Amino acid sequence: MQATETTSVKPKKLKRERPNHTNYTATAILAVLAIFAILGPLYLTVVIALKDPSQMNNVLAWPSKINWSNFKDAWEMTDFPTKFLNTLFITVVNIVFTIITNSFVAYAITRYRSHSKLFNGLYYYLVSAMFIPFNVIMLPLVKQVSMFHMDNVFGITILYIIFGLPMNTFLYAGFVKQIPIALEEAAIMDGATPLQVFFKVVFPIMKPMHATVAILSFMWTWNDFLMPLVLLSNPKQQTLQLAQYVFQGQFSTNYNLAFASYMLVLAPVLLMYIFFQRYIIAGVTSGAVK
Repeated sequence: MQATETTSVKPKKLKRERPNHTNYTATAILAVLAIFAILGPLYLTVVIALKDPSQMNNVLAWPSKINWSNFKDAWEMTDFPTKFLNTLFITVVNIVFTIITNSFVAYAITRYRSHSKLFNGLYYYLVSAMFIPFNVIMLPLVKQVSMFHMDNVFGITILYIIFGLPMNTFLYAGFVKQIPIALEEAAIMDGATPLQVFFKVVFPIMKPMHATVAILSFMWTWNDFLMPLVLLSNPKQQTLQLAQYVFQGQFSTNYNLAFASYMLVLAPVLLMYIFFQRYIIAGVTSGAVK
């Protein structure tokens, strides 16, 4: 008898095609609304800043003659160099010390919270502070700041570092979890101290998150209005945001100079965001991973 060979044919796996539920009409409508919501106010700010008061009949129209003197007058009325240096000092010092101190706190809490109730409770305590609005603690804070004589540029800088700790701890903690603990154990076996492990091994690895925290801290500190308003009592120590009050009169407001000043204040943070926005998205995404 002749042996019959049987060949087994494996059935091909059918690839499941994911249904495409993209609604292009709704997407286009949302994109148009987003363009108007974002670029509309920006266009209006630029147009008014370049106009003369006599050209304010049609606010949306591009000025027939650009009035560059608005920026010069706004520069002088707000004492822009002094206010700019105050704001720059607060922002830069806040960023430097925020990155160093907040990353260290988040690293210690993340590494020890799994086997320490104290660090675990400290983590939830800091994260819960994210849900407390500044308006709730504003009046008691003003009293304490005045009591300790911190109603100045140095005092408000310290407060920015402290108030940024809850959000930054949340971001840093998510990033630290992704760092292999074997790197730290190898450094300890080589004789490194805990501080050397952090600053020479862990701290350089957290560069993407450092960039994200730095950018978010810059945008928050530079644009903040409420905290300097209630804490800074000396007019010479005011920030750029407080200087905008000079255009608000009792019966009228000089919108042309005011919007020119807004452009001067907006320029640094706008440039910062344009050049480093990819770090913001990447850092927040990685920091949100649990």
